[in-house]
Amino acid sequence: MVEPLGGDGADVEVDQLGDADTDAAVALWVQAGLTRPWNDAGADFARAVAGPASVVLGIRDGDELAGTVMVGHDGHRGWVYYLAVADAARGRGLGRVLMAAAEAWLVERGIPKLQFMVRTDNTIVLDFYDHLGYAKQDVLVLGRRLD
Repeated sequence: MVEPLGGDGADVEVDQLGDADTDAAVALWVQAGLTRPWNDAGADFARAVAGPASVVLGIRDGDELAGTVMVGHDGHRGWVYYLAVADAARGRGLGRVLMAAAEAWLVERGIPKLQFMVRTDNTIVLDFYDHLGYAKQDVLVLGRRLD
């Protein structure tokens, strides 16, 4: 069971984030080490909240954003990005709650598969996903910058 964020016995709520949450989400992503200089995290957030096939979900601790996950799909495969939990909120199961919310969002839309990318040297995160039942896939991700 996840400990209540407010300490008052309330359940953890996962909400859909909007434009007003951009700065808080990006700050959390920076703190969690998820951003890279070549990616505009603010633009990523804006595209996700504006798109018809994507969303950013979040958990708040009072007025503070305690965790986020960006989720979207292409009609077949769901993708997760920017799963982050604030340092002060770690160890309370919020990452698990956010992944479950991302899965539920995809299931509601009839998406049969979820995948995401983790850097190979990020062993703590790889262990987290292993614990949640995710398995390494025998694929190679290729890419090219278009900007």
